[in-house]
Amino acid sequence: MNLEPGYELIITVVNKGWSDKVIKAGREAGAQGATILHARGSGLHHDFVSFLGIAIEPEKELVLNVVPGEKSERIVSAISEAINLTAPGTGITMVIPLRGVSGLFKPKESEQ
Repeated sequence: MNLEPGYELIITVVNKGWSDKVIKAGREAGAQGATILHARGSGLHHDFVSFLGIAIEPEKELVLNVVPGEKSERIVSAISEAINLTAPGTGITMVIPLRGVSGLFKPKESEQ
């Protein structure tokens, strides 16, 4: 299997329901697609809500984008601006360099 170098993984963690904004901003900045995972948070604020005595933990969404390394900074900036990541409690974005990827769809030059 041949792995293609030069890609990075952008991980954005946001409150449930915000992933559409993240995906839209990422696509407009050059991301080809995304994967959404559902998660639950346990941040420092202990934002647990109680309903009938049952603790309800904050639901989160993880948006994963595999992008060419040269596009990642632009995509992260667009995501950050779209969901106002500088405000407390809105989310977090991180970038991880990938050793290689395989199986990515590559549109033809005319489709980009």
